[in-house]
Amino acid sequence: MTVLLMTPPMTQLNTPYPATAYLTGFLRSRGYEAEQRDPAIELFLEMMTAPALDIIRQHVEANFEHFEDDELPDAIHNFLAEFDRYHLTVESAIRFLQGKDPSLALRINSRRFLPEGPAFEAIAQMEAVSGDVLQAAFGNLGVQDKAKYLATLFINDLSSVITQGVDPYFEVSRYGEQLAAANPSFDNLYDTLMDEPTFSSEILAQLVEHYLEETQPSVVALTVPFPGNMLGALRIAQTCKAINPEIPIIIGGGFINTELRALKDPRVFEFIDFICLDDGERPLITLLEYFQGQREVDDLVRTYFLAEDDNGEPYVHFNENPELHDIPQVEVGAPIYDGLPLSEYLSLCEMLNPMHRIWSDGRWNKLTIAHGCYWRKCSFCDVSLDYIDRYDTAGADILVDRIEQLIEETGQTGFHFVDEALPPKTLFAFAKRLIERNVVISWWGNIRFERTFSQARCQLLADSGCIAVSGGLEVASDRLLKLMKKGVSVERVAQVTKAFSDAGIMVHAYLMYGFPTQTEQETVDSLEMVRQMMQQGCFQSAYWHRFVATIHSPVGMNPEKFGITLSDRPEVLFAENDVDFSDPTGTDHEMLGEGLRKAIYNYMHGIGFDQPMSFWFEQGVARTSMKKDLISKAISNLIDSSEE
Repeated sequence: MTVLLMTPPMTQLNTPYPATAYLTGFLRSRGYEAEQRDPAIELFLEMMTAPALDIIRQHVEANFEHFEDDELPDAIHNFLAEFDRYHLTVESAIRFLQGKDPSLALRINSRRFLPEGPAFEAIAQMEAVSGDVLQAAFGNLGVQDKAKYLATLFINDLSSVITQGVDPYFEVSRYGEQLAAANPSFDNLYDTLMDEPTFSSEILAQLVEHYLEETQPSVVALTVPFPGNMLGALRIAQTCKAINPEIPIIIGGGFINTELRALKDPRVFEFIDFICLDDGERPLITLLEYFQGQREVDDLVRTYFLAEDDNGEPYVHFNENPELHDIPQVEVGAPIYDGLPLSEYLSLCEMLNPMHRIWSDGRWNKLTIAHGCYWRKCSFCDVSLDYIDRYDTAGADILVDRIEQLIEETGQTGFHFVDEALPPKTLFAFAKRLIERNVVISWWGNIRFERTFSQARCQLLADSGCIAVSGGLEVASDRLLKLMKKGVSVERVAQVTKAFSDAGIMVHAYLMYGFPTQTEQETVDSLEMVRQMMQQGCFQSAYWHRFVATIHSPVGMNPEKFGITLSDRPEVLFAENDVDFSDPTGTDHEMLGEGLRKAIYNYMHGIGFDQPMSFWFEQGVARTSMKKDLISKAISNLIDSSEE
């Protein structure tokens, strides 16, 4: 029995999503033949060729034939006006971003090689304020990085052309996301699938047909990590069924685990046969045993399938079967990347900030130190779901063994740990093992800014190869942090982030606004805290997220405890996650959000620290009520708590 695992479009362009690599390694360790392919990156690369641009132009001209030039979207106008240059340079730009033609950097940096569309306007806006920002960011020697940044803007322009002029569901990292995300009805997705195929879906079908011919699978399994992967997954399933109606098709993954927990629409099963929830190893291997006649249908674990009632009517049946336990982390094995085109991924530079780059630049081997979250108390988090609630770790020695195996296979020593939050105790043991065993890697991941990360321990992590960490400051308000059950204070976060920064580790802070009962004053004070922290060098990168209540979080499950009322919801037949709510404080979070983003963007470029808080907001806001020296005092009190 051969299982073909695929990641539908679109995910990251710089590195494979790890789900298929994990499952391939696990299935092979259990004696199954497993193959994997990444149609996400291959679809993108097929669309970024000179012949594909010819077809894209035909679509664009047909779709905009009745438009005057001044009515065209900027990206479309520039594409048509500069088509010959796009056609000439697109394949060269892709090769450069794949690291296959580094000498092209000098031509790209001339600013006369690649056509420059709307994506480049940000450079002009920054230069109007701060002079030559590219020179400031890259200097005279950052030739490759500067060219990578410019080539990324070029790719963004072409992606906008495809979205605006050819395929409205195409986005570089979110393919058709709006059709699936928190959508209680399957109608939009179903109608799209029944409609005429788009240019991108035709290419995707050709790729899938080739994969099936190449691997001759007995089973097709698709991971759907994000809402934007659902359309691609169903397109792939549609193609597979057209070629071989009898082939079983299974889907699972993060989006499925989070949003399809109340699925009732039987039309989904016109495309796929089984849907698995939560950790995938046990449900998948149980299904394979069922296909081989070793188990009955009632043995399936956390699996949806189509059944019939006593009247012969189809309905969506879910089999829980909790008696069959999940596979422990010590037994899941190491990921295997065989079958994925590791040399074809693109290293991008999406903004002039070294921390943000890490997500999109370079190819990272992805691993988890533990399953689930060791804290699992945050009230905004989906703590009721398995991927957070069930904590299990394999231990430091096994992790280093897997790292050595991956280095041998891929030749890459960069690792991204994709844990909900890296567990400190295991993390420190892991760092010591890396040093003791002389394993040289570069690694980064997500943490909680808690007191156990002392100066000495941060230095230990840096010595073991840690280059960056991200973590949630969320709202820089002790009242709200307590309401969130974060288990940290603003002062503690300042001390911990400074300890990481002083050890030479870049720090990215997740920030949140619009949490239940958050006032305008608290939001302004939070921005003042962030200003002080960034000015003091506590962290170098940050991003403001608008709070969203979800049905699996304590806020969504017990809204009365947080002073809010959930809005009425429609009947859920397909996806459910985000829920609207009313907050009695009545704060205008939309107005505040734009100012927060503007401020943080400037702070990350070292600009605007001396501006008053009101400068960032179009409407008048409350003055900050925070004292200006809070963070410097907190940092001066930084202690080495390694013995605690």
